[in-house]
Amino acid sequence: MDAPGSPAHLAAQRADLLRFAARARHPLGFGWLGDDGDLDTGRPVELWITCRMTHVASLGALAGEAPAPGGPDDAALRDLAAHGVASLRGPEGTGGASGAGGALHDDEHGGWFAAVREDGPVDDRKQAYGHAFVVLAASSAVAADVPGADALLADALRVHEERFWDDDAGLAVEEWDRAWTTLDDYRGVNANMHTVEAYLAAGDVTGDGRWHERAGRIAAHVVGWARDNDWRIPEHFDARWRPVLEHNRDRPADPFRPYGATVGHGLEWARLLVAVDGTLGAAAPPGLVDAAVALADCAVADGWAVDGADGFVYTTAWDGRPVVRTRMHWVAAEAVSTATVLARATGDERWTRDAERWWAYVDRYLVDHERGSWYHELDPANAVSAEVWPGKPDVYHAYQAALLPELPTVPSFAAALRARR
Repeated sequence: MDAPGSPAHLAAQRADLLRFAARARHPLGFGWLGDDGDLDTGRPVELWITCRMTHVASLGALAGEAPAPGGPDDAALRDLAAHGVASLRGPEGTGGASGAGGALHDDEHGGWFAAVREDGPVDDRKQAYGHAFVVLAASSAVAADVPGADALLADALRVHEERFWDDDAGLAVEEWDRAWTTLDDYRGVNANMHTVEAYLAAGDVTGDGRWHERAGRIAAHVVGWARDNDWRIPEHFDARWRPVLEHNRDRPADPFRPYGATVGHGLEWARLLVAVDGTLGAAAPPGLVDAAVALADCAVADGWAVDGADGFVYTTAWDGRPVVRTRMHWVAAEAVSTATVLARATGDERWTRDAERWWAYVDRYLVDHERGSWYHELDPANAVSAEVWPGKPDVYHAYQAALLPELPTVPSFAAALRARR
């Protein structure tokens, strides 16, 4: 058996994740996969899942690797990416071909629905989180030369520019109603984190440095908030960007807006700060790599094996004590990615050792060696659980974690694969 984290192990992981993900295809986009890889037809088609699957299919097509048995080859991956783009494109004049747009696109008001069924939207909110993933998916599809991706990216960037980017604040606002008439007072760091990821990717494929510069502005805010809060990132804010530290205290395990500090976000932000620094160079906000190390150190100290078993807890209180002790697959994926990036950026071998032990943990507990993909959630004893994340709807974090060791830290995944090709 190949050692966890070795090149052969990671290649096998990528191939298996693509094989599993291909089953998510749905007439309206990409759907929610259960533990066995079957579509959960009781759930709607969600924007963030469709975008992430489109992004991963594009990366797979760009990587051009040998498929797993029964998995999609390059042509099938390109077809999956094209299907995702088609489900997101608008009608003529808003980034798509003539006629009706894709099922997730709001042809009347512009932008994208959060979730749809065959008879129309079931969640018509316009959310920065999902719209950031439209930018990411379109950017990756452009790099992969997917038909229609250029128009989709132009539409997505226009919507982000007009509706979500607050230039005075240097941050993205969170959520509008369907007609863009009412902006919610909530502001969130999670959506801004994925906006940074999307802006870096968009800048890489378009050559427009404005998106890189905006990613840097967001990053500088987050570093300041984290530094002032003992390197535990405040996640939730009011309309004036004042932290609301008690937000969702009564719902601490919320999948998108949990109470307290989110360990995985400390790790994910650390990786992104290094990418912002490498992208902007001398124009980057000062101290990003040092901040990345501080964030990762805090997340590891607070989150890794703090309750008698290996694994990262989901959230902590503001003093670092665990709140939700469930282990999420995406946190482990971000941990190995961040360790890889910090080993490169700092030359500190402890991050290499961390990546090795965390890959061993992933292979032992999270990888489903029988059915494929990764279990999305484990309980504090590392038994499979499904309280927050039932099924296996997402391969995005896992696939990127398995791909990153093969690529430079910058540019972003799709741009790096395009350059390598």
